[in-house]
Amino acid sequence: MTSAADAGAPDVQVETRGRVLPDEVDYAREKVRALLGRVREPVLYARLKLLAEENPAMERPAVMQASVDVNGRPARAHVAAPRMQEAADLLQDRLARQLDQLDRHWEARRGKRPLAHEWRHDSEPAHRPDYFPRPVEEREVVRHKSFSLARETPDEAAFEMESMDYDFHLFTDADTGEDSVLYRSGPTGYRLAQVRPRPELMGPVAVSLTLSEQSPPRLDVAGARQRLEEGGYPFVFFVDEDTGRGNLLYHRYDGHYGLITPADD
Repeated sequence: MTSAADAGAPDVQVETRGRVLPDEVDYAREKVRALLGRVREPVLYARLKLLAEENPAMERPAVMQASVDVNGRPARAHVAAPRMQEAADLLQDRLARQLDQLDRHWEARRGKRPLAHEWRHDSEPAHRPDYFPRPVEEREVVRHKSFSLARETPDEAAFEMESMDYDFHLFTDADTGEDSVLYRSGPTGYRLAQVRPRPELMGPVAVSLTLSEQSPPRLDVAGARQRLEEGGYPFVFFVDEDTGRGNLLYHRYDGHYGLITPADD
């Protein structure tokens, strides 16, 4: 089988912010290219972002993110470390896990075998970047462009969440038709919350999963923001008062808020 190295791995596009040295860019790029050379499916693109935070209070100011597309399947890794070289080493390890899982996904598709139960995640990933300590009065809600939520099973949602290195994933459950959010719970399990929990309609699930029996609150964005701050949560899953759809407000690493809103069907 032809590897990405045999076919000619794509150049890694690099974006930098802050005081990032040229040799740090070269080191990180080569780390990513070494991984791409082992991928058996075509790599359509690869992007690398290096951010040197200038806040002296941050213990891990070197932030790095890699995004790749392997034959139409995206993967992403997001890490932080005290220094750029450490971040590049950590990123290589993290992205290697993502690419290995994608490779096994392709093998499972060829053999028509289930795969989602093979995921293992960290309950509190140590590689996560630190949140920028932005004062509350300076925080803004960054509205994501509305999009149609993917209709998928919890197993498929777990695969997408892990391959994209997300902390949570908003989707529409394929069996129940409910807007849902999946997030990590414990060392190897997941928790699922839905606009209307309907366990009697859910099909078999391979991942270790618990279902919240409570419906999320009906709120506007201001109410969700207040709940997010007062509760100290990483995100708030809520039913929009106007649309009746599941929305998700969360803390962004830059200190602002992110809002995910589904598009109308």
